[in-house]
Amino acid sequence: MSIVDNKKAFHDFFIEERFEAGLMLQGWEVKSIRAGRVQLKESYVVYLRGDFWLMGAHISPLTSASSHVLPEPTRLRKLLLNQREIEKLSIKVERAGYTVAALNMHFKNGFIKLDIGLAKGKKQHDKRNTEKDREWVREKAQIVRANNKYS
Repeated sequence: MSIVDNKKAFHDFFIEERFEAGLMLQGWEVKSIRAGRVQLKESYVVYLRGDFWLMGAHISPLTSASSHVLPEPTRLRKLLLNQREIEKLSIKVERAGYTVAALNMHFKNGFIKLDIGLAKGKKQHDKRNTEKDREWVREKAQIVRANNKYS
């Protein structure tokens, strides 16, 4: 079950490979995510100290959160990946010029998971071509509907 998607990532990047990662979260963050108060739009994934970290994801604290906790909405959150996945991604990021983008946050077996993608940046003309393709698909669907209406 999807919680939130990062549509901007698909607009800005070519996603070549997808991985599913767990997240190290605090209790108030889990409650806020379950309430749907999370935003991935400006988030990105960085490789620091041998691990991947989610930066810029905004999790708004609930007003009913514990009074002894000072919530920080955009703190660093560690991603939980297998060692092989970490090595594979780190090699691609450091040597091949790829980046890792947060794509989707969802529930899986009661846990909150994050889909991340190995991504290559799009140029402006690539974004225009993608938009033209989407518009053409939309126009084709309208033409088909119009033809079926008169048949």
